[in-house]
Amino acid sequence: MSVAVTPHRAAFATRNRRYFDILVALFCVVLILSNVGASKGVLIGPVFGDFTIVTDGGFFLFPLAYVLGDVLSEVYGFAAARRTVVTGFALSLLASLAFVVIIALPGFTDAYGTAKQSALEGALGQVPQIVIASMAGYVVGQLLNSWVLVRLKERTGESALWGRLIGSTGVGEFADTLIFCSIAAPVIGIADAGQFVNYVIAGYLYKCLVEIVVSPLTMLVIRVIKSREPDYATPPAA
Repeated sequence: MSVAVTPHRAAFATRNRRYFDILVALFCVVLILSNVGASKGVLIGPVFGDFTIVTDGGFFLFPLAYVLGDVLSEVYGFAAARRTVVTGFALSLLASLAFVVIIALPGFTDAYGTAKQSALEGALGQVPQIVIASMAGYVVGQLLNSWVLVRLKERTGESALWGRLIGSTGVGEFADTLIFCSIAAPVIGIADAGQFVNYVIAGYLYKCLVEIVVSPLTMLVIRVIKSREPDYATPPAA
């Protein structure tokens, strides 16, 4: 049952979190998969003449983590989002350590076994450094994203949701992209300043564009979850 609150008060689901665990699980899986995909450098283009976009294999996954982070922050608040960030950090670290152990285990010595070992080393051997880059950017970016969204919600209440989503993403994604690219660029294969600037700008603009494009769906999901969470407080109807 919803309870009434005064206008412009930030309301969150705090006790009976019906969908919280599902969203956290999705968030962590997307994060781990994007870390693996990010070990591959990707060239898209040429577009706009001879211009080629430099990105990585996780480009289509990582924005989804921010969409899920927005949902968590908007519905459950900063403390819940911070808990999700810590959980994602721990599970990504666990996955990275598991890859290290798997690669170090002695394998078959026939041609097929050595080829598979080489493939594992090439695909997953770089992941620990990618995880360091991802975690540094992710922790700063996601916490900034959540903090800005919640602070804006404290000022606007239930109104201006689209502005909160875009504004918080713009801040969080910039910090995330800059930190991640600075650490991960050598592993991905970005060797010169021009490619680095391309990687940062293209990555940032792409992630923000994805947020804008999917924002109607994000807002729909948020409205549905709010309506189904038993203790989410909503303002009185006009």
